Amino acid sequence: MKAVMGSVVVAAVLVAAPVPMLAAAPQAPSTTTAKAPDATLGAKIDKRIHDSSLKKYDIKVMVNDGVATLTGTVGTEADRRRAAQLATIDGVSRVDNQLVVDLNAGTAVKGTTGKAESKIDKGAEKTKRGVDKAIDKTKEGAGTAWDKSKEGASKAADKSAQGVSKAGEAITDTYIKTRVKSKFIDEDLLKDSDISVDVTDHVVTLSGTVLTSAGRARAIEEAKKVEGVHQVIDKMTIGPKKP
Repeated sequence: MKAVMGSVVVAAVLVAAPVPMLAAAPQAPSTTTAKAPDATLGAKIDKRIHDSSLKKYDIKVMVNDGVATLTGTVGTEADRRRAAQLATIDGVSRVDNQLVVDLNAGTAVKGTTGKAESKIDKGAEKTKRGVDKAIDKTKEGAGTAWDKSKEGASKAADKSAQGVSKAGEAITDTYIKTRVKSKFIDEDLLKDSDISVDVTDHVVTLSGTVLTSAGRARAIEEAKKVEGVHQVIDKMTIGPKKP
């Protein structure tokens, strides 16, 4: 019995003895998600917009301290809201949507506006140069046409003098002879004169007699006035009319 109690006492002592504390296992340091740079966030948003139906719009993205600012124009209010949704990604604390709704937005291809304007300016300049050249050619053509018209009118006048009278009669040698003789009728300086008129190829030959030198000059002058006359040959003599 004593032996048993002694064993119990020893066991109790062993149980009551302080147990040394085990060292606590080291804990892994807590990790926090690294904040993405603003430039990276902006690039991601830009790509999301470019990969969507909004790529036709000129939308600018700027991220500053986690706040994404959208500027530019879109065609509808739905597009405006869609852009804000695409800009809402991890790392963006807030979206400042400054997009303006413009019905004409997206009609020009993004990034080509300047080139288009440049082409328009060049096209306008070429058009202006073409118009100037056309005006110059028109003036030149008008001048040439006028010159030709004058030349044609002169030729027509020459032909008219040679072929058709102002009254529309054919200018023949007979026509000229008749007209010259009619000029001498009732001419005071040619009274009592005896003038013969011959016409060959529009060349008038005057022969016979006139009373005075003044009458002789008047006969030549009147013959030259007749249409179609090219030349007047004087073979007249001054003296009384032959019986």
